[in-house]
Amino acid sequence: MARIRVSTTIEAPLDAVWEYVRRIESHTEWMADAESITFQSAQTEGVGTAFDCLTKIGPLRLNDAMVITEWAEQEAIGVRHTGLVTGEGRFTLSPAGTDRTEFCWTEELQFPWWMGGLLGDIVGARVLEWVWRRNLKTLRSQFSAA
Repeated sequence: MARIRVSTTIEAPLDAVWEYVRRIESHTEWMADAESITFQSAQTEGVGTAFDCLTKIGPLRLNDAMVITEWAEQEAIGVRHTGLVTGEGRFTLSPAGTDRTEFCWTEELQFPWWMGGLLGDIVGARVLEWVWRRNLKTLRSQFSAA
């Protein structure tokens, strides 16, 4: 199982950050590895929302099927990955002083055997951590440009 945790402090109030990240379709704006998001359910937010994320890292492309398992207003969004890569992920938001937000992203992912099994988990975790750190820099920049 690959375990990844990245976090950042965003120079914006928690409610502003929440209003942006709650829109799942906006994640392609700040996630370099997320090419497109297609909802598989009528709803587009809240527990039970199902969507596919076409994901690309280097030459590897896959459809990451997800369902939202947790939705706590201005606190957290949790997902279950149900496609080729399985596992659980979670964003948490918390106030970090006046007009600042701590954003934390954790994932526990299981890669299929043909992606290298345990070695794939280890290498995959390092690659994803690097990509997601860049994603969080992009997310921060969405607020510094405003």
